[in-house]
Amino acid sequence: MNIFDQIVLLATGLVALYLVWRFVDHYRQSPGKPLQDIYYAASFAVLLVAGLLLIVLSYSVLQSPLVVIVAALIPLCLSLGLVSEFFPAWGKGYLIFALVGLVAIAVTRFTGPAGLATGTLVIWHSIAGLIIFGLPLWAVTQGKAPGGFIGVTVGGVLIGLGGIALAFVKTGSQLLFFSPEVVFAILAPLLLLMTLAFAWGFMEKAKV
Repeated sequence: MNIFDQIVLLATGLVALYLVWRFVDHYRQSPGKPLQDIYYAASFAVLLVAGLLLIVLSYSVLQSPLVVIVAALIPLCLSLGLVSEFFPAWGKGYLIFALVGLVAIAVTRFTGPAGLATGTLVIWHSIAGLIIFGLPLWAVTQGKAPGGFIGVTVGGVLIGLGGIALAFVKTGSQLLFFSPEVVFAILAPLLLLMTLAFAWGFMEKAKV
């Protein structure tokens, strides 16, 4: 990892830290104590920790099964927050689904063959990614969120591509043109762009 990547990852961590602070602060000040704020804050707290680990240990840390499991919390918590916010009646059901997915990812990562582990990760990443992509679009078109909330959709596209590409890299396969060299060259900027897109979307909504 070069110095440019380290600077970009540090910037990503600072944006993630700001988002954690905003969501926790909103949770504390809201009479209803909205659960989605906790889920959103958790996802960006994990992103912050993941970025710091990458800075300290470089991309070799991505080979650790534990890191893969923890990183899965980012899309799972984000999608859980969106479901809880816009479809609260489905919140508990999706929470169970997310927990089952996290357990399945953990079990297959440590015990299953590489193909099964990758397939499990891709399935849950894809479902969470579709929610992160689609729910903000639905919220905007239904007038439940401002147009800037589309930034969350943009972030969802970026996190989906990055997560699936990394999953294929770990098995020695390649997704489209995402060779290992390409993935590691764009990973740090991709994480920053993703985090900025999420920040834009959530902060635009916070203005309403």
